[in-house]
Amino acid sequence: MKRILVTGGGGFIGSHLVEALLAKGHRVLCLDNFFTGCRANITPFLRDPAFEVIRHDVVEPILLEVDQIYNLACPASPVHYQYNPVKTVKTNVLGTLNMLGLAKRVKARILQASTSEVYGDPKVHPQTEDYWGNVNPIGIRSCYDEGKRLAETLMMDYHRSNQVDVRIVRIFNTYGPRMAFNDGRVVSNFVLQALKGEPLTVYGQGSQTRSFCYVSDMVAGLMAMMECEGFIGPVNLGNPAEFTILELAKEVLKMTGSSSRVEHRPLPADDPVQRRPDIGLARERLGWEPRVVLEEGLRATVKDFRARLKAGI
Repeated sequence: MKRILVTGGGGFIGSHLVEALLAKGHRVLCLDNFFTGCRANITPFLRDPAFEVIRHDVVEPILLEVDQIYNLACPASPVHYQYNPVKTVKTNVLGTLNMLGLAKRVKARILQASTSEVYGDPKVHPQTEDYWGNVNPIGIRSCYDEGKRLAETLMMDYHRSNQVDVRIVRIFNTYGPRMAFNDGRVVSNFVLQALKGEPLTVYGQGSQTRSFCYVSDMVAGLMAMMECEGFIGPVNLGNPAEFTILELAKEVLKMTGSSSRVEHRPLPADDPVQRRPDIGLARERLGWEPRVVLEEGLRATVKDFRARLKAGI
């Protein structure tokens, strides 16, 4: 049994990770300022004596005794990370510095939740970990893209200079129950719009592609990387099955039985045309690959969204 810190543990992926770690018998400490995290995500765990939550912002130092750190703290959708871009940069840089300082002090292993956004609008497809990316350093998404890239730099520098035991994962599009209604990402947008009978918002012609990884698969990958010996990463975690945005819209309409129409709008600035992970390294080093197909994952997501809409949560 380990004492494990999850920053951003009240968020979408964070709360599922907390749940999985508790199920493994670990003691879990959730650190969250609830800027985008939701208390309802972690309420069921409050009865577990192995779970503890601290309201705290990672940009401020904190002293704790832990064995492992999953650093997930950061707004992860364009709507949220562009709302306060300076805060996003601070979370990625100062927050990561604080967590690395903590890991160094207590000799904890630390896993950085990086992102496929480090590849920007990629000119290599699918994206492999040795691709350096095509990122606009002064664009509206750069607070997140470049913030995460710098967080990876800090991880490697602490490892080289201070022998901190680090792990880096690059998370591709992830979806599932507990996604925030207002996070602005395509799966939550489409499901919510379809259930409300509103037009499904498709940016551009909808020919841009994405890959969608169900949250249980993502959590399994994060935990496998944390426990893997002798492998720092970075490693891609995501589902290599590729869909156009229009294909996703049609699947959501079929799944919900909605009569909503599709409404096209202009593409946002710096929106990637293609995004799909090469997960060969994850298969080789972690023995990991996604198991949940899109239809199965969407069914569970729609069920969760319906229940929360009905309950007014």
